[in-house]
Amino acid sequence: MIMPLVDMTHREEIDRIGRKARDGNALSRDEALWLLGLEERTDIFDLLTWSNRIREAHHGNRIRLCSIVNVKAGGCAEDCKFCAQSASYQTASPRYGFIDTAPVLQAAEEAAANGVASLGIVAAWKGLNEGPMLDAVCDRLQALKAQGKVAPDASLGLIADRRVAERLAEAGLKCYNHNLETSRRFFPEQCSTHGYDDRVQTIRHLKAAGIRVCSGGILGLGESREDRCDLALALRELEVDVVPVNILNPIEGTPYAQLRPLAPLEALKTIAVFRLLLPRQEILVAGGRAINLRDLQGLIFMAGASALMVGNYLTTVNRSVEEDLQMIRDLGLEPEV
Repeated sequence: MIMPLVDMTHREEIDRIGRKARDGNALSRDEALWLLGLEERTDIFDLLTWSNRIREAHHGNRIRLCSIVNVKAGGCAEDCKFCAQSASYQTASPRYGFIDTAPVLQAAEEAAANGVASLGIVAAWKGLNEGPMLDAVCDRLQALKAQGKVAPDASLGLIADRRVAERLAEAGLKCYNHNLETSRRFFPEQCSTHGYDDRVQTIRHLKAAGIRVCSGGILGLGESREDRCDLALALRELEVDVVPVNILNPIEGTPYAQLRPLAPLEALKTIAVFRLLLPRQEILVAGGRAINLRDLQGLIFMAGASALMVGNYLTTVNRSVEEDLQMIRDLGLEPEV
């Protein structure tokens, strides 16, 4: 049984930390770890009350929606253990080369029709360098910008050269997703083909180019609560704009195929602590929510989520956009348009 940091009941301590976050004061690592250690349902729901209040204070009742389109699938040379698109593993994930502009624009049309604010073009490869592929990516971004249906976003791997980030910005890119995935300590257990600092450097190049940064991680990789805390603190230090929270969906053929799913309340508690640590950032719940949270998906907003990825994911199927829109409206919230 965990004990409060000071001589208070658990509810009083949760209220003290919640007020501190609400008032704009940064939580300490010890405070965040104490919250992550809460086990009783009543304590977790007390915490969710505060994460909901803080979401409302900074983001109101509007929920931002985003979608993705996979422009190059499978065959990635990186060996991230959670990823079905790695060439290191035998999975049923589709494989195809870089797609033409027309399917990207069609995906944008469909996204806009569902009230989605932004569309991310995503590719399974190590990263982007100067050359023909960067030219092709910029062509797709410029086409999305000219179409004007959705904000053009992207997730295209590592960026080792600041000039690449600047070219993406010139092409109209608004926001770039590049997750830290987990803590610095735990990252080497996830991937051996590149390092944590490569990801940090990518984020710094993006920020220097004036591009909004979407960076978060995956829960349920076998990490400790300390790793989850340190991930959130690293994102706070990097001052990222959007924090996607994914929950591992174990895929047959990957090294994590047999990992035990994260308990729904553990996932919700973690989202809530991210909200208290990152009160002003957009917190986006993305992959794995349907299979891991099941009937508790609506509680992500009480836990502090202010954005939602809708439509299918890279290698797995999500539930329908109509169901997600109904869930948002049933909670008295509104999709942001």
